[in-house]
Amino acid sequence: AVADVLFGDYNPAGRLPVTFYKNMQQLPDYEDYSMQGRTYRFMRETPLYPFGYGLSYTRFSYGKGKLNQSKLHKGEKVILTIPVSNIGQRDGEEVVQVYISRPDDKGGPQKTLRGFKRVNIAKGKTENITIELPYESFEWFDTATNTMNPLTGTYKVLYGSSSAADDLQSLPIKIL
Repeated sequence: AVADVLFGDYNPAGRLPVTFYKNMQQLPDYEDYSMQGRTYRFMRETPLYPFGYGLSYTRFSYGKGKLNQSKLHKGEKVILTIPVSNIGQRDGEEVVQVYISRPDDKGGPQKTLRGFKRVNIAKGKTENITIELPYESFEWFDTATNTMNPLTGTYKVLYGSSSAADDLQSLPIKIL
């Protein structure tokens, strides 16, 4: 199995479940128990390898995604459609990742993984990937009630190949 991967007979599509930091200076003091700066959700600096990063023997390109609606009410779901192209020389699997961001929340996480889909795309082909995000996907911590629930306002739906800012595209959505 290792030889198949090394010689390109098998194209792996695993993704990192953690963030790898460049150095110890990127980590806050361990006497501070908050999550600020410790995970992809709060990290402001560029890590060595971001959450969701992975290698492949082929390359993928993300087109302009579309939401089926720009406003979401309680009980509804939004459908995100993303054209993903395999622009490499081999067939391969890609893990399309969807994050939610609430720009108005300065103390909360920068983004949170809320959906993903593993897809197999033949070389030279483009697939339209759809990912459903129910109303509950937009839950955020409400400091007024100390609960998690969707808060009204503008959010960003971020999509791409990892949690790195350079790998993500965004679409605005209003939660009512």
